[in-house]
Amino acid sequence: MSLLEIKDLTIHFQTEDGDVKAVNGISFAVEQGKTLGLVGETGAGKTTTALGILRLVPEPGKILSGSITYKDQDILKMSEKDVQDLRGNEISMIFQDPMTALNPVMTVGDQIAEVILRHQECTKAEAQQRMLEMLGKVGISSDRAGDYPHQFSGGMKQRIIIAIALACNPKLLLADEPTTALDVTIQAQVMRMVNELKKEFGTSMVLITHDLGIVAESCDAVAIMYAGEIVEYGSLEDIFDHTAHPYTKGLFGSIPRLDLDTERLQPIQGLMPDPINLPSGCPFHPRCPYSARECMEQNPAHVEVTPGHLVKCLHCDSISQEVTAS
Repeated sequence: MSLLEIKDLTIHFQTEDGDVKAVNGISFAVEQGKTLGLVGETGAGKTTTALGILRLVPEPGKILSGSITYKDQDILKMSEKDVQDLRGNEISMIFQDPMTALNPVMTVGDQIAEVILRHQECTKAEAQQRMLEMLGKVGISSDRAGDYPHQFSGGMKQRIIIAIALACNPKLLLADEPTTALDVTIQAQVMRMVNELKKEFGTSMVLITHDLGIVAESCDAVAIMYAGEIVEYGSLEDIFDHTAHPYTKGLFGSIPRLDLDTERLQPIQGLMPDPINLPSGCPFHPRCPYSARECMEQNPAHVEVTPGHLVKCLHCDSISQEVTAS
């Protein structure tokens, strides 16, 4: 059963330079208790998608069309008050940069307790007790509740953000590259902690990342984003073992593998297209080694190569055969 279902979501930013096509008609679903990995390069539209779910797209951004259905309610049709009640309570977000997400003039304990008081029917004393419990769950001593954000390391700030996000036992967690600013050892600790807390609270999660290693360890389903579109979508096994889009194949080719003796990696040539001036046809065709004339003229529809495995490519059959053969 789907907890969250997004259909044909389109988000553009109307600027003086032109129409920035950030998200272009994407669709996906998140099942109860499962984790969806949203993967792609910087500028693919991942964070804008997450902000769209919470109706927090900053000006001059506009949600132009589509639906975001959470528990049979379309978030885009809800009143502002109802959406405010939803944020932090039913749906929470771990923001990418804890430095900008935390208030520098409030103690970390007050920031956690504020969320609890806003969404839960409880006394200040009960909120304080819950706040201390959450600090303990993310591995921070309760005697640090009176400290300010600048007194913590980057990894500890991220733990505090996670404590705020999970303080009200949300049903859905949007994690926007929660480990990007951390070193490798702390990354592993933070992701292990997020996965343990997710299991404890029975939370569903959308994990936004460009790290396919984290996706392999944490996700049940994967959506690959490119230039505001989902170009490949399926289960973890579909994406990793039966890759069918050239962009996904290129992402895997850019990762060093311990089981192969490779002299040089094969990065994807070129850069992500300008969202104000997207290429005609398939947006990936200028960088695609399989590109043909029809790719320049036609933006393909999704093809279901196997049940639940959707690919947006005219040449997906030949690519999946190559992957299977290798």
